[in-house]
Amino acid sequence: MSVLIKPIITEKMTADSELFNRYGFYVDPKANKLQIKEAVEATYGVSVEKVRTMNYGPERRTRYTKTGIQHGKTNSRKKAIVDVAEGDIIDFYSNL
Repeated sequence: MSVLIKPIITEKMTADSELFNRYGFYVDPKANKLQIKEAVEATYGVSVEKVRTMNYGPERRTRYTKTGIQHGKTNSRKKAIVDVAEGDIIDFYSNL
């Protein structure tokens, strides 16, 4: 089971990483905070101080077509915001 799915690279998370030393990740919905902390420390070689998680439910949508009403939904996901110790940084662009 891979705990970390992918990092969140948006303008808001980039500003948080520069100002407050926080990084965001999409994680496995079954992972807990201790597993997320261990995965980030092992993958990026930093020391994690705090982990906050958020569960997002699926977005439900309805389309009206010729054949009738079509219902659909997106996948649910879990985000983790990780506070890294002072002086440590995570460089997502080093492997490009």
